[in-house]
Amino acid sequence: MRAHHWPRLRLLPHSQLGEDSWHSLLISMLRGLAAIEVAAAHLRAQFYPGLRTVADPTLWFQALSFVTGFAHQAVVVFFLISGWLVGGSLLNKLGQPDAIKLYALDRLSRLWTVLVPTFVLILAIGIVTSALEPRSADFSATNEFSALSLLGNLAGLQTVYVPEFGGNFPLWSLANETWYYVMFPLLLLCLAPGKLGRRLGSAAALLLSASLLTWPIVLYFAIWLLGAAASRVRLDCGWLTRAALLLILAPMSMYFRLFGNNDDAGPDSFLPDLLMSVVFLLFLCSTVVRYDPASRLVQGFRNSATFFSNFSFTLYVVHVPVYMMLGWLGGTLFGRSKLIPNNLADVAVYAGMLLATLVFAYGFYRMFEARTCQVRRWLRNMLLGETATVARVAPAKH
Repeated sequence: MRAHHWPRLRLLPHSQLGEDSWHSLLISMLRGLAAIEVAAAHLRAQFYPGLRTVADPTLWFQALSFVTGFAHQAVVVFFLISGWLVGGSLLNKLGQPDAIKLYALDRLSRLWTVLVPTFVLILAIGIVTSALEPRSADFSATNEFSALSLLGNLAGLQTVYVPEFGGNFPLWSLANETWYYVMFPLLLLCLAPGKLGRRLGSAAALLLSASLLTWPIVLYFAIWLLGAAASRVRLDCGWLTRAALLLILAPMSMYFRLFGNNDDAGPDSFLPDLLMSVVFLLFLCSTVVRYDPASRLVQGFRNSATFFSNFSFTLYVVHVPVYMMLGWLGGTLFGRSKLIPNNLADVAVYAGMLLATLVFAYGFYRMFEARTCQVRRWLRNMLLGETATVARVAPAKH
């Protein structure tokens, strides 16, 4: 690898989606770690009281609260990586036959292959825990278990017109993702050369979509777009520059974790998230460098990163329903559904529940998300016929 005395940004003709560079390994690793961080944060919030409500908390409980307090930053990383992978992939394919149709089917299969069985799981847990009365149908827009809520969550309308289905509050970010999947191709069609009528129609559809959404969703589209744009950028530099970017990113993330708004993704948190995103993407762009595939260290890192990355989406959408079930079991079998802070034995219970959630999510992934490519192929053959049979099915990871 050749070191450059002065860092240099280069615009690339194609988005960097290859799996033979360090950035691809980092993306896989970060997807897995971000999902685990979100799951760990929500597990602590579900079963432990807030740190500020605990009198004289022990050092280890303070450390647990701090380490599991980066869920907001983890979701921002999800947005950036989604922009890089999904947006970058469409940029590479734009202009090819049926590119938009294939893109739409890929996005639909990516979401629904996981969401549909997850919603069935939520209904089952709701019935078991008596949170849901199965004998009466409900079509209310305010009932989190209603049929309208289910359909709205499939369409990405949670937090806009309906609540998150079954109280699964992490689904708020999927409303963002769903509409970014819609708005990005409309934006490209506005800017791409072509018939004026098509460009004006795309612009009108884009403005209509934005007008129907909440301001935070529209605002954070800029974060997602940064990820898509960064997929076409490479930062040529040496290890000193990469180390400097990490030395900036780490304390910046900690500062925003301690003093920023970590409860919502909205105007109050946007500027800190934007600053962190720029530094993060600069570092990621500096790692578009090929690795040695023969290295055992690289192979081990790649295998571990790929393993956790593969079921990160499933983990993200199923961990809260699993926690609801664990809480119900704790109250039913042991007479308590909360953990005691400063009780070291309960840390083992916390770790055991997190491990059980990871194991469940992996099994759920094997049953459903791992079949995303098969679902995509079936949809393409059914809806697009011969065009789909010659198209390469995109990897299910994005």
